[in-house]
Amino acid sequence: MIYPENFENKIGFTQIRETLTKICLSPLGQWFVNRMQFLTRQDLVLKLLHQTHEFKAVLAAGGDFPTQYYFDVTEHLNRAAIENTFLDVYAFYEIKMSLRTIRQALTFFSQAEPGQYPYLQTLGEAVIVDRNLIAALDKVVDDNGQVRDNASPELSRLKTDLIHQQGVLRKQIQSVLRNAKNSGWTNSDAEPTIRGGRIVIPVLAEHKRKVKGLIHDESTTGQTVYIEPDVVFELNNDIKDLENAYHRELIRILTHLTNHLRQFIPELRKAYQYLGLLDFIRAKAIFANRIEATLPTVQKLPLIKWNNARHPLLFLNFLAQGRQVVPLSLYLHPEQRILLISGPNAGGKSVALKTVGLVQYMLQCGLLIPVNEGSEAGIFEDIFIDIGDEQSLENDLSTYSSHLQNMKQFVVHAGRKSLGLIDEFGTGTEPQLGGAIAEAVLDKLNQQKVFGVITTHYTNLKHYAEKTVGIVNGAMRYDVKELKPLYQLEIGKPGSSFAIEIARKIGLPQEIVNKAGKLAGHDKIRYDRLLEELEAEKAELEKRNRELGIQERKLKQSVKEYSDLKEHIEESKADILLEAKHKAKLLLKDTNQQIEATIKQIKDSQADKEQTKLARQKLEAFTAEKVKPEVRAVKRNAVTDNRELGAGDYVALIGQDSVGQITAIKGKTAEVMFGDIKTIVKVANLTRTERKSNRVKKEEAAKSHQSLNLTQRLADFNLTLDVRGQRAEDALTKVMAFVDDAVMLGIPEVKVIHGRGNGILKQILRDYLRSVREVASVSDEYVERGGDGVSVVVLK
Repeated sequence: MIYPENFENKIGFTQIRETLTKICLSPLGQWFVNRMQFLTRQDLVLKLLHQTHEFKAVLAAGGDFPTQYYFDVTEHLNRAAIENTFLDVYAFYEIKMSLRTIRQALTFFSQAEPGQYPYLQTLGEAVIVDRNLIAALDKVVDDNGQVRDNASPELSRLKTDLIHQQGVLRKQIQSVLRNAKNSGWTNSDAEPTIRGGRIVIPVLAEHKRKVKGLIHDESTTGQTVYIEPDVVFELNNDIKDLENAYHRELIRILTHLTNHLRQFIPELRKAYQYLGLLDFIRAKAIFANRIEATLPTVQKLPLIKWNNARHPLLFLNFLAQGRQVVPLSLYLHPEQRILLISGPNAGGKSVALKTVGLVQYMLQCGLLIPVNEGSEAGIFEDIFIDIGDEQSLENDLSTYSSHLQNMKQFVVHAGRKSLGLIDEFGTGTEPQLGGAIAEAVLDKLNQQKVFGVITTHYTNLKHYAEKTVGIVNGAMRYDVKELKPLYQLEIGKPGSSFAIEIARKIGLPQEIVNKAGKLAGHDKIRYDRLLEELEAEKAELEKRNRELGIQERKLKQSVKEYSDLKEHIEESKADILLEAKHKAKLLLKDTNQQIEATIKQIKDSQADKEQTKLARQKLEAFTAEKVKPEVRAVKRNAVTDNRELGAGDYVALIGQDSVGQITAIKGKTAEVMFGDIKTIVKVANLTRTERKSNRVKKEEAAKSHQSLNLTQRLADFNLTLDVRGQRAEDALTKVMAFVDDAVMLGIPEVKVIHGRGNGILKQILRDYLRSVREVASVSDEYVERGGDGVSVVVLK
């Protein structure tokens, strides 16, 4: 049961019907749109949903599914079913082209992979389109809707004779017309024309007696008459006879073709029903793509478990304005059946209620619904709604009386499998009595195990929901600082109307606001203030959580960088120690040999004073060369040059082996690049050098090795990164590393696949990408390649 009768108008489903009607390609599909109705059988609902879901896949694949010639030939078939009648040429053209479309659709699904489109393949199993019938139609009518000249041998002969006679006639009439022009009997720009099916020439009225022939007509002014010259009488008669014969032969062919078609009419009716269904399902699939609808898990029992549900009409409206709808997530089950939503006016309560009614109605009419993947939905046998002002002057019903009439219907007819939607519950009369009656009705509905969504401002109903099993409070969130709605549904706590706060914010005189607070009572003000404080604390907590999330991501990045650096140092440390030990070993060996040679020289000279002195000098020279290489390196590399140091010169710190290059001189200091590190050094501590140090050579060798590594990384780099289904934090980390690699490797363009979903992941990733200096632009991929589910990133 759907209550009231104008339910579809109230929730906006009429607009969805109108949209689907516009998307349909023909009246065949529009007929099914008009017949779309609320279903209570799970198997039927699932069948319709899967058909649409599969057609979404057809559209996404971008295959050669036919989308032309969806003609409604119902009237042609009705006429052909009558004995001794025949269809005209254009009727056969529409039948031929639409039958060809049906065959193409059947072929499309028959050639698909097994199990790819099971529901759509089943839809066409009983459809038969005789190939010989299409061939017979094609023999008579071409693809432009014209009769073929060779439709029959007789028709071909008559057509040839007719063309020949018309050619002779044109020559004759042109000859007569030239003579009339030369004689001044007609205007110089006159041309032959047709009157009464006969070819004639226009002659000035004053010369009509000078042209022998039959007058067929005259102009409105009477200045021109149209004469059929006597020399073409017989030719015109012959042409008329040929035309009549041609027409008779054509009727014979069309009658024969109609008789042939008549025997296929029962099969053709099924085929065109199939074509209409395809048109209807295609329209539903296109609409589902527009509103980003998905296929939820459908349970047999009443249930609502929606993730990020959007009002489809509001979604389309906002999309056109470049805005986003705030989604709502909702979970109603047997232990928590009724949601009582409170909050300020214009905060989104009614939109939330209409979203529930419209989305559930769409589902049970076989339409995919705008919720995120992983959502679940159930089947209800009834949907009742009480929304808007039903005041009637004719029936003498007040607004409140109309609400009570609706409550009566709810209480009498609603049950365990019913969904009740009530907007502004209890309003329209004295608040205390209205609140009491509303609480009693709510208690009755709860006893009857009814599912529902109810909006209200009444505090007694919020208290009742708080302490009653089966009912849960919900609030439309509100920014208490800015006093503006957030349109976010939060389940688990009631909301405040913020009436006093809004009155104060807009500048209502303070004495009025204070008196209103006293009249409302201390308890009421305290209750609303607590709700206000809760909202403010929640907003502050969410803000801190976001900041902590950002800090946590930064910390993880820093930890990673620190770990990488530590790992690099540990690896380098082992190599350096190994090399140092090896050098020390060689140095020790050379030193021992030199000492032994010195001792031997002293012994051989029998400690001669001069020889001993010479041996010591030699040993000291060896020590200076081996033990203090850095000093020797400076002396070796130093250049005797009196020129002042300048930008571009290679220099070394006095007493150090590191060689750098001056980038700038500022007074007595210089900016020197030692590798990738810029250092400010006093010019007096620098000495010019011609060649680079061993360390610089090693760095260059390392860079060369790194270049080889980059070449390998470039070959292994994947231009596309897929982060669908990942948490925003993990996805952002991967995108950061992905973009860094692309920039380092000089890649001009990359792609990030994040999917559509509710758009949050896409927004986070695109905000980051647009903040990167090396990113030139971020845009959507082509629709057939993923559309806004893929970001194309162009790098500078």
